[in-house]
Amino acid sequence: MRIITLTTDMGLNDYYVAVLKGSLLRLDASVQIIDITHSVKPFDIVNASYYVGAAFHEFPEGTIHIIGVDSEPEINSSGGSMPAILKWKGHYFVGNDNGFFALLLKEQQPEGFWHLDNVLSNPKAFRFPVKNIFVPIAVKIAQGENIETFASPVDKWRIAHTFNAVIEENLIKGSIIHIDHYGNAITNITKELFDRFEESPFTIYFRRKDYFIDEISTSYNEVAPGERLAIFNDNGLLEIAINKGATGGAGGADSLFGLRLTDVVRVEFTPRGSAKTIASLF
Repeated sequence: MRIITLTTDMGLNDYYVAVLKGSLLRLDASVQIIDITHSVKPFDIVNASYYVGAAFHEFPEGTIHIIGVDSEPEINSSGGSMPAILKWKGHYFVGNDNGFFALLLKEQQPEGFWHLDNVLSNPKAFRFPVKNIFVPIAVKIAQGENIETFASPVDKWRIAHTFNAVIEENLIKGSIIHIDHYGNAITNITKELFDRFEESPFTIYFRRKDYFIDEISTSYNEVAPGERLAIFNDNGLLEIAINKGATGGAGGADSLFGLRLTDVVRVEFTPRGSAKTIASLF
């Protein structure tokens, strides 16, 4: 039995997700369907790549991931975007080659990448491409069909540009890429990047100079409820949070600090003995 996951921007108020699941089961009642999320911001492939990138590695190899975000193909003389299949780290990703695959891969190379053949043979499929194009592709893969019988290998994918965390002298400059259900602000600053500074003293600051954190917690409960903290989450990304301060309760980091997507977060490292007080860092 193969697992097929769904990631879409369709929400749960309409019938669209139910139609996807019904179509999958009609084609192969043995598949196991798992939702990653249907709360991707409409047409936001950066948001989609965050969700899928954070979740897919917890599934067994051979899992097929359908990406239903900005899914309508654009076929024109300049190239446009084509329905495509990516094989990476033993997983299959089915979606539109609209820049999502580049965001997921970052600078890594996949095991395979294919564009679907004969896309124009059924123009009616464009009315609901996730159901009419991506679902049948996913089922064919699940049933063990050779991908190259219905898709052609290509060695390039559409590029989407996004802001990455950068290192400057004694500084990491990143940004907030996701606000989760608890109001935690997740950044694109990785632990790998942070560890390059080999335990130098540091200050994390954001929004205003009086909002700072100068230590990394290993769990949320290391600080008292309502207190701010910084933690590297399960995916190795720096997160600014309030312990037990979920939005709707006492207030998450987003509401208490006024944090928003794309806000800059800076980690400034200071050689030991070079600063007497936190205030002197600003």
